[in-house]
Amino acid sequence: MSRLPVFGQPPQERADAARNRRRLLEAAERLFTERGLERVSMDDVAAAAGVGKGTLYRRFGDKAGLAIAVLDARERDLQEGVLRGPPPLGPGARPADRLHAFLDAYLDYLERNLDLVVMSETAAPGARYRTGVYGGWHWHVARVLYEAGVGDADVAAHLVLAWLDADLMRVLLADGSDTMVRRSIHVAAGALLNQHRQEEKPPRRSGRRR
Repeated sequence: MSRLPVFGQPPQERADAARNRRRLLEAAERLFTERGLERVSMDDVAAAAGVGKGTLYRRFGDKAGLAIAVLDARERDLQEGVLRGPPPLGPGARPADRLHAFLDAYLDYLERNLDLVVMSETAAPGARYRTGVYGGWHWHVARVLYEAGVGDADVAAHLVLAWLDADLMRVLLADGSDTMVRRSIHVAAGALLNQHRQEEKPPRRSGRRR
């Protein structure tokens, strides 16, 4: 498998366009933090940034697109940890340890950004699976599972990421504690890895030895 792709890189743009984009993202992040995602409108963001509403809509389309852009820098921090950080999240640890470290790191990321991630993943049917972000996380989990010897690592990676669906996580965290949710996810991951180890064991010979 090749290197985890770097996704979400913005194209080269003019200095004034880059400046407007930065002002819009800074205003959006500040307002989302102060008021919460649901209480901030696109008009609020444009006014706080001192940028025309037309520019805001042309750059990001809607609030879901703006939420995805705000998340980009935060996702890059996690991606950097996966690519070049210390083990067990980064390279150098056993595949099983890397999987558990990724689950913890992604859950931390979700808890800090839950509303934004929910909006970005539910903007349209299947939105979560069409992003380069999801493709990058799927690639990483599939690689770790493959190195752990899990069969059908590609499909198994989709199932592992399904446990981390933001909308599902919002429901789970509302009904239960973070500790319980984390424990359940780690138990499921351990069962997946252990199932493979069980399948690898040679069958026991029946009967007495002569």
